Amino acid sequence: MKHVNLSSCKFLLFALLLVACGGQPKKQENTTASGDGPNEWKLGVALWTFHTFSFPDALDKVDSSGIKYVEANMFQKAGIELKDTVVGQLSPDGIEKLKLLLQSKGLAMESIYIAGDTTVASWKKQFDIAKQFGVKFVVGEPPVYLWDSIDSLAGLYGLKLAIHEHWKGVSAYWHPDSVLAAIKGHPNFGACADLGHWPKSGVDPVEGVKKLAGHIMAIHLKDIAAFNDSKLLDVRVGTGVVNFPAVFEELKRQGFKGNINVERDYEGKPSNLPSLKETITYYNEQVGKLK
Repeated sequence: MKHVNLSSCKFLLFALLLVACGGQPKKQENTTASGDGPNEWKLGVALWTFHTFSFPDALDKVDSSGIKYVEANMFQKAGIELKDTVVGQLSPDGIEKLKLLLQSKGLAMESIYIAGDTTVASWKKQFDIAKQFGVKFVVGEPPVYLWDSIDSLAGLYGLKLAIHEHWKGVSAYWHPDSVLAAIKGHPNFGACADLGHWPKSGVDPVEGVKKLAGHIMAIHLKDIAAFNDSKLLDVRVGTGVVNFPAVFEELKRQGFKGNINVERDYEGKPSNLPSLKETITYYNEQVGKLK
């Protein structure tokens, strides 16, 4: 997604990367997938894919695609009935209305992207909203200097935080080593591996997934046309540089069990729905080969 938290200054980014140089991934408990393997992966869509639409309109599009899982975000407008208030500013009544809308369509919202500012209070408010929605975990990029506080918040709310990675220059977490540095000593942190953002920073997604073995809670499924170009918008999954068959093989090897959310940035078209449907077909074809 394009909304980023720029609160970490260059000095903090530099310091983080110094710490990260020595970071090593934890030894994973299971090196092979059990039983059904990929059958336990939950394919969904990040609603940022439809961020030019309101929450209700975005759900209509998701519903028509056949997807049953969604990842919301705090910056989407909640719809005319709720005066187009952004999700992150909704009252408990407004949250309940969106929950009922999800239920009416048979959709499950298991995660939400949160983005507090430089204060613990702002992150607490977003954790509170996430908890009211009943999600299983949150996704975000916590400021480096708030690691301890946000880890404590996550524990207080019983919600793990999956650290997301934007690209080099805008995110402290552009490299897997940086994510590992944040996770170390913070039991309520995990990783949301963004397969399309990594190549913008020259990181091979297959190697990124390997480095984060044992920590990956969710995947953002997207593709990009070339490495080392932060200005590129993503392309339909399977048409860019990401080696998805190898990524899926590695996830299976790790015994990954979690959410894989398709995410696309706006293409200047009325909707990303056709691309979403094509991606679902591609995903099913590739994952089917793993069985």
